This record gives sequence, structure tokens and C-alpha cells, in this order.
Amino acid sequence: MIESYATLPINHVLRSESWACKWLQSYEGKTVCLCIPPFVNIKLIVLANGEFGISSGSHEADTTLTILPVNVPGLMAHDESAYDEIKITGDTLFAEDLITICKNLKLNLEQELGKYIGDIPAHRIAKTGEGFLQWQANLFKNLSDSIGEYLAEEKPLVTKNSASRHFSQQIEVLQNDLDQLEIRINRLIQKSKTR
Repeated sequence: MIESYATLPINHVLRSESWACKWLQSYEGKTVCLCIPPFVNIKLIVLANGEFGISSGSHEADTTLTILPVNVPGLMAHDESAYDEIKITGDTLFAEDLITICKNLKLNLEQELGKYIGDIPAHRIAKTGEGFLQWQANLFKNLSDSIGEYLAEEKPLVTKNSASRHFSQQIEVLQNDLDQLEIRINRLIQKSKTR
């Protein structure tokens, strides 16, 4: 049910960007699973006209794009670091082309709203929306950075890379020392047996 509602806005944006539809036409019949756990798991198929339809087949999708919910605001704000966080499974070329298309799609919300409420209110709403999405993306990034720093510094549940490397080096030195001690003990045992 949700799939039919998901394809409407996606196809609306694709129709306004004819280059994207032409690009997607080369992938006709390929399926993509868009997964935002635990909320969304949609399987779509590329149609002959370069738009998306609902994939009714039970076979596995050609590619799966898994997006963490905390990265959604960053994707909507076209934050490059959010695109890097998308996990790709399956056909990598198809997935990378889909991500490239998404990066370059420009939903002109201002123009769409202007048709219904006028240009000035549409401009103000669009700017407010852009600011809100950017604020959300920055909030999630700062929050995750702060939590990571807190867990590493204040409540050491997570270790820093440098601390874990130092610990590993200390273990290696200790292992070498134990090996040397074992060799010395074995030599002493051998000497005591020969006497």
C-alpha cells in the first residue's frame, strides 16, 4: 500500500527532470529495494519510460539501498556526508547511478507551492523548509558526535582508535616477553636435567 504512495512523488520529480528518466531507461526492468529500517521496505522496478513502478515479484531486488533514519534529513538537505552513509547491497553500478541521480535531482518546492499559494508565501515556506532540514541534519550529526565523544571520554564504553592500537601493541610486547621467558625457562630446565 505504501509503495503506491511512494512512487507518486518520486515519479513527479522524475517527470520534471527528463534527463533522469532518460538515464533510468537504460535500467528498465531492474529492481531496487529502498530500506529505512524499521519503517520502510519498498521494492520498486524501473519502467520503460524511466519512472518507477511497484515491483510485485517475489524475487530478490537487483540492488538494495539501506538508509539509517538519522540520515534521512541529511539526504533531504542534499548533505554529501549523508549520501556516503547509504549501505549498498547487490548491483553496485545501478545503486551508484541511483544515488548520483538523487544527488542531482532538484525538487523545486517553491515553484510547485507557488502554483497554489502564490510566489511570495511559497518562497518563504521553501526557505524555512530548507533551513529546517539543514538544522535537522546538523542536529543529528552533532548529537551523534557528542554521544560518541561522551562514550569515549567520559564513560569509556567505547575506545578511541589510538587507545586500542596502543593496547594491542602492549599485548604484542607482553606476548613476546612471555615467549622469551618460556624459552629461558625451557633452557634452564634442560640445563638442570643434564647436570
